[in-house]
Amino acid sequence: MTSFVRFAGLKAITICAGLSMTAGLALAADNNVTKDEILGALYVKPQPLTRGLSVGAPQVDPAVKAKEANFLASVRNRRTRSLSLGEREEIAEIAATKPKIDLEIQFDYNSAAISHSSMPSVQALGQALSDPKLRGSTFVVAGHTDAIGSDAFNQDLSERRADTIKRYLVDNYHIATGELVTVGYGKSKLKNAQNPTDPINRRVQVVNMDTKTAAQ
Repeated sequence: MTSFVRFAGLKAITICAGLSMTAGLALAADNNVTKDEILGALYVKPQPLTRGLSVGAPQVDPAVKAKEANFLASVRNRRTRSLSLGEREEIAEIAATKPKIDLEIQFDYNSAAISHSSMPSVQALGQALSDPKLRGSTFVVAGHTDAIGSDAFNQDLSERRADTIKRYLVDNYHIATGELVTVGYGKSKLKNAQNPTDPINRRVQVVNMDTKTAAQ
């Protein structure tokens, strides 16, 4: 695999934070992402009721919400590699409207080992997901790669890297395994499709799949 030159040198962390249920806000930073930035992206602050109507997150059809909950229950505690293409796409479809954050987490060369330079971001993620504001929600940890290498190679790499992040969060921050759904997309969902080798494509996306924090 020596032809697959990945993650050479240190890169700046770029964050694309979904600060609302429907749109994301791109943030650029020279340093690692902080706990507060992750909380700001993933937490939907409860809003007061006005004349009997909530002015917080958009109301979700109960039937749609039940369908989403049943689907999440079906993939909870599943092995990442066991997810079918259809299940991966359904996760992506549901995640599209949820609060999310993209982290450019570097890994060792052709490896799923987290690089030393990205460890502060992973630690900040653990602190945020174990914060009382987010505790108890279900999160998707989705691995993405750039376009260097074959489809099969990148799919496997993205899955192993998502698994690595989950294992780190479970082992070091005692987040329940059932609260973390891992999925890999390889190079199928490039963030910068016009430049497939752009480092911004190499990312781990974390999505808050529950909206109960907006209704508490």
